[in-house]
Amino acid sequence: MKRHRVVALPRGHYNWWTMRSLSPRPRRRVTFYTAGCRLNQAETAILIDRFCAKGYEPVPFGAPTDILVINSCAVTEQAEADCRRVVRQTLRHSPQAFVAVIGCYAQTGVHALQNLPGIDLIVGHQYKLQLPEHLDALAAIEKQSTPSVVHTRRIEHQEFVVDGTGAYSTTRANVKIQDGCQFMCAFCLIPFARGRERSRALDDIIREATALAERGHRELVLTGVNIGQYCTGQADLLSVIRRLETIPGIERIRISSIEPTTIPDGLFEHMASSSKVCRHLHVPLQSGDDRILKAMNRRYTVRDYQREIERAVSLIPDLCVGTDILVGFPGEGEQEFKNSVAAAHDLPFAYVHVFPYSKRPGTAAARLSETVSSSVIKHRSRELNHLSRQKRQAFYRRCLGQRVSVLFETQQTTGLWVGFTDHYVRVGVVSSANLANTIHEVIVTGIMEEMVLGELVATGHPQEAAHRASIERVVSAI
Repeated sequence: MKRHRVVALPRGHYNWWTMRSLSPRPRRRVTFYTAGCRLNQAETAILIDRFCAKGYEPVPFGAPTDILVINSCAVTEQAEADCRRVVRQTLRHSPQAFVAVIGCYAQTGVHALQNLPGIDLIVGHQYKLQLPEHLDALAAIEKQSTPSVVHTRRIEHQEFVVDGTGAYSTTRANVKIQDGCQFMCAFCLIPFARGRERSRALDDIIREATALAERGHRELVLTGVNIGQYCTGQADLLSVIRRLETIPGIERIRISSIEPTTIPDGLFEHMASSSKVCRHLHVPLQSGDDRILKAMNRRYTVRDYQREIERAVSLIPDLCVGTDILVGFPGEGEQEFKNSVAAAHDLPFAYVHVFPYSKRPGTAAARLSETVSSSVIKHRSRELNHLSRQKRQAFYRRCLGQRVSVLFETQQTTGLWVGFTDHYVRVGVVSSANLANTIHEVIVTGIMEEMVLGELVATGHPQEAAHRASIERVVSAI
């Protein structure tokens, strides 16, 4: 194993789209490509901050660059193919770009990556956030005949801290609070890619969250592999949320995906009473059939899951519940799939994320023989995706006439300002004012396929009616 000297960066609060070089050397351009999950996004944001602190110039993906950093995913075979495509695409317009691959594929597919032309550095999970220092340790940041490898199979599992503050150009910011998983679901490669469960020091979470608030971010999304397992000292996930609620400037705290068996006691009750915790839960079901759940090594039955979701919905008004369902797991016959469809139909989901099963070498499911054909998986995925669209539209219809609070993010080319409610409904309104990163009350007046439309409760702009009419004509033509 080849290791490089690691030098700790000084901590500081920087804004990557306005900061200037802190180093006298010429600025190198660096571009980032992030595949996969929200946790990867959070880690890329930390790396952007750290690269900027060392004087690099971030450029958009697709622009000419000196360095390409791919934060890779290994959850599906397609994610690995995507990594290879990005390398080829970048080298076409920047043939001398130094290519570094980090993340899950770098951890689990290091040997395959070593044989992929164009890659210069491969960094596994244990060392990925020290990537700027690994580059410093190289004699020259230039194309290599063979890639350097910074990798170890053993990933530390004690409490950790994260140097730096995530750099985001969006209103929402992700905050990594946990890493790793040891649930060993039969289909999942993540325990091999990210190691055992470990939690981030609570004071370090608060440090970064405070810095993000100072940068103007009003919503934080708590991310990790298995965030319900957060535990450091006497603190659990609910402890993290309560501390975050005290930070001035943080208006919303959103919980990312959480396993049904790890939801801490008191979380639903706190969500029901809190003015800051978003009424949104994403709880993976994976299958609506008990035999398949057992084969997947999931830790619950369909009835266990149903009871937990029903309890959440009964306690939290207007709760948005989303889920993941895996289609085509080995042994999933027609009846097992029908059971998943029935569960998705009957449970109060606002949407369903559908994932086709992908055989991952090294997992328990890879050894199962009752495979499902790709054509059947595609057909079943289409059916569940259709159901998901129906569920989303039904949830949108429940919002009609309601007064909702919207954190606005961007303005579309149609003129619509678009943002999200705390219960994850995408809302578009007409306004001649700049609504970016502001929270406004909106009355929902209509629904579209991917969002609802509304009117600001009070705008104070005399030209608003004429402006609204012109935009509505555009929207009606979409």
